[in-house]
Amino acid sequence: MARVAIIGAHGKVGQELMRELYDNGDDFVGVARGEEAAEDIFRLGGEGVTLDLEQTDAATLAAALEGCDAVVFTAGAGANSGVERKRTVDYGAAVLTIAACRAAGIRRYVMISAAGVDDPATATVVPDPQWAAYVAAKRDADAELRASGLDWTILRPTALTSGEGTGLVEIAESVDRSNGSIPRADVAATVIAVLENEGSIGEQWEITGGSTPIAEAVSALV
Repeated sequence: MARVAIIGAHGKVGQELMRELYDNGDDFVGVARGEEAAEDIFRLGGEGVTLDLEQTDAATLAAALEGCDAVVFTAGAGANSGVERKRTVDYGAAVLTIAACRAAGIRRYVMISAAGVDDPATATVVPDPQWAAYVAAKRDADAELRASGLDWTILRPTALTSGEGTGLVEIAESVDRSNGSIPRADVAATVIAVLENEGSIGEQWEITGGSTPIAEAVSALV
C-alpha cells in the first residue's frame, strides 16, 4: 500500500485519481484550496489539506506531504484564469512542489502535463494569450522536473474528456494529437500504472485514447 499526495486534488483529474487510489487500496493526501474541497477529499476516502499554492512556501507544503511515498501534480489555474496565474500555478506551484518533495525526502513525482507543449506550433493552435501562457508554463514546469534529480514521470495527455474510462490507451513519446482525446479517468488509471512500474521513472510520454490496456501499454515502454 502506498501513500500518495495529490496536488490539485479537487480538480477533475485529481478527483478521478482519488477514486482510483481508493479502489486500489492506497492511502492519499489531497492538497487543494478551500475548506469545502478538503471535506470533499475526506468523503472520497483521503486526508484533505487546505493550502493555497500561490501563497504558501516549500516548508509548509513539505510538512503537508510528510510520510507520503509519491506526489502527483495535477493542479492548474483553470480556464479564464488569466496569463499571470498560468505562471503562478501551472508553473510556479509545480516548481514549489519539487522543492517541497526535496524538503520532505520524497523522490517520486508524477506530473500531469499536456501533449505537444514542446512544439512551438502548439502555442498558436488557439489564438489566445492565455493558451500560449498555459503551454509555456507546462513546458517550463516539465523542464524543471526533468532537471530536478527526482524520480519523475511526465504524462502528457491529449484533450481531456469527462466520459467513462475505457481502460484502453495509446502511450508513446509522441502521439497523433490532431483529433486525440482521452477520458480523465483513463489518465488517472495511467498514473496508478506508472506508480506501480518503476521502469517508468525518467520517462516522458504523450497519452491518448487507444486500443491497448493501460498496464500493458506502460509495460511495453519500460
